[in-house]
Amino acid sequence: MTFHIGIGPNLRKSAYFDATVRDGVRSFSVYNHMLIPGHFGDPEAEYDRLINGVAMWDVAAQRQVELSGPDAGRLAQYLTPRNLAKTRIGQGRYVPLCDHDGWLINDPVLLKLSEDRYWLSVADSDIHLWAAAIGRERGWDVQVSEPDVSPLAIQGPKAVDLAAKLFGQQVRDFKYFGFAETDLDGIPLVLARSGWSKQGGYELYLQDSLCGMALWDKVREAGQEFGIGPGAPNDIERLESGLISYGADMRWQDHRANPFEMGFGPLIDLTSDHDFIGRAALERMAQSAATRTRIGLIIDGNPTPPGHPVPLGQGEDEVGTVSEFAFSPRLGKTIGVALIRADLAGSTAPLHVRVGGQDHTVRQTGIPFI
Repeated sequence: MTFHIGIGPNLRKSAYFDATVRDGVRSFSVYNHMLIPGHFGDPEAEYDRLINGVAMWDVAAQRQVELSGPDAGRLAQYLTPRNLAKTRIGQGRYVPLCDHDGWLINDPVLLKLSEDRYWLSVADSDIHLWAAAIGRERGWDVQVSEPDVSPLAIQGPKAVDLAAKLFGQQVRDFKYFGFAETDLDGIPLVLARSGWSKQGGYELYLQDSLCGMALWDKVREAGQEFGIGPGAPNDIERLESGLISYGADMRWQDHRANPFEMGFGPLIDLTSDHDFIGRAALERMAQSAATRTRIGLIIDGNPTPPGHPVPLGQGEDEVGTVSEFAFSPRLGKTIGVALIRADLAGSTAPLHVRVGGQDHTVRQTGIPFI
């Protein structure tokens, strides 16, 4: 059975939309109210390019929230419990964002472009509305906007060679999350050593959406000698590598999780005197053990992923939620990630998931898998 989703004005197209259609995109998902490619017809080849070569991804749906003005840094710090005091211009930081009750509401990468200009490269939630409201309520001199920025990712072990070919050998020295403003044959962009995989790569933050097709084609042409091809953020690789997917992994019953449950504890600075949203709640959470924790799973058999979270059971009890699972070609096993009751983490007691009307035995393992 084939289903179709209508593309209307409420779903925005990326700067690379026409290029992805021309190059054979076969499915889209919706992320930050935008269309993002799902795959290009050969998921196995796309996975192989990511693991062994280089893949290019339209990740323009990874929207930027720009904070600018004299109090931009002040607002950036107030939004996250991570201490940004030592963040330098040209440096990115992975920053959990929490609400006033300590629940996670996003996990963006923050890029410091200048002392009075920051980007939050956000996951799938309306952080621009949150940040604008907080800035206005605090009475700070800061403008919150969505700039004309469209990230294009190149990921895989050969991505560094491609980036050096495009931008020069100095990009090999970029530290992870390091970035620089530059251009490619006059096309303005920010080049960052980052991306949603553990295979290495860069993100090209295009700063003129009218140049989307031109940038796509320049990267595609330069990458031919490395076997480049289009693809999309890869769920199998992210599971193998233990990457967190906001909106998927942070769910169980009440659809919320706190940073300690997700392993973000080292990023929560409760020792310095800077203020941030949710500080009082996080201080209370830090005084007691987390009731849930994130674990890896190996699932017997090869069940078909249903496309939504499934309960994790022990006997007749629901003890957690498996947020996503998939068959790993590198491991030859079906693997997944889950939030489970903390007292059961590491236990060898039998667990199970029910998929397609059939129970499958589950055993716990560490994260990352590879």
